[in-house]
Order: sequence, then structure tokens, then C-alpha cells
Amino acid sequence: MRTTPAHTAEEATRQELWWASARLLVMLVILVLLVIPLVRELPLGATTRTSMLAWLLVALALYWLYSGLGYRPLLLIQLLLFSASAALLTAKAALVIVEIPRFSILRRAAWALLFAGLGCAAANLGGMLLALARRRTRPSGPLAG
Repeated sequence: MRTTPAHTAEEATRQELWWASARLLVMLVILVLLVIPLVRELPLGATTRTSMLAWLLVALALYWLYSGLGYRPLLLIQLLLFSASAALLTAKAALVIVEIPRFSILRRAAWALLFAGLGCAAANLGGMLLALARRRTRPSGPLAG
């Protein structure tokens, strides 16, 4: 069993970086176009729907980290943000269960953490695409310096 992915964006070859970028982009597009609208249509409360989305993003962040789909520091920050959001939303749902329904600061803070985590995902993908573009334009050969 390996403890770290074979390659992260820092040490990936150009082809590995291309495929990792494409996989990450496809996953984000599927998340935005299919999963989020599907979760919105569920007959649940706003906190429960958002909590489900947050836990899904935690699972995705763990997969991205395990698969080496990006820059490790950004992936760790993203995982931390999504996990904190999921924990806050779970706490909010628990408060609703014990009949304390008006504590919406937890949901607002969780949304802020979710958006910060999504910003990390976008920065991760952008960094990978930028690195790919740099590697494409970098001269190669014995005189390249």
C-alpha cells in the first residue's frame, strides 16, 4: 500500500498533467451540471441538502488527494475546508433534531467554507492548466536554459 500518490502536479510529466487536468475538469463539470441540481431537487431541508453536498465534496477531495489530481498543499487545504463545512452542517442538523432550529450562523459559515474550498479546487485546476501551458511553450533542447 502506498502512502502518497505516484505523481502530484508538482512532479507530473506533461501527459500525466494533461490527463489529471482533464479528469479534474470532467469531475467538476459533472458536479456542477448533474450532482448539484439533483441534490437541490431532493425533498429535504436546506441544511440537509447542503450537508449532503459538503460530505460529497469531502469524499471527492479525498479522492483527488489520493489520486494526485493537483497540488498537494491546495488539496489538503481544500479537504480541510470541506471537512469543516461538513462538520458545521452536521452540527446544525443535530441542533435541529434537538429542536434548536434558529442557529443559521452555522449554515452561513459552512457555505463560506464550501465556497472557499471550491475556490481552492478552481485554483488547483487553474494551476495545473497554467503549468501545462508553460510546459508546452518552454523551449527544449541542449541550449534551452
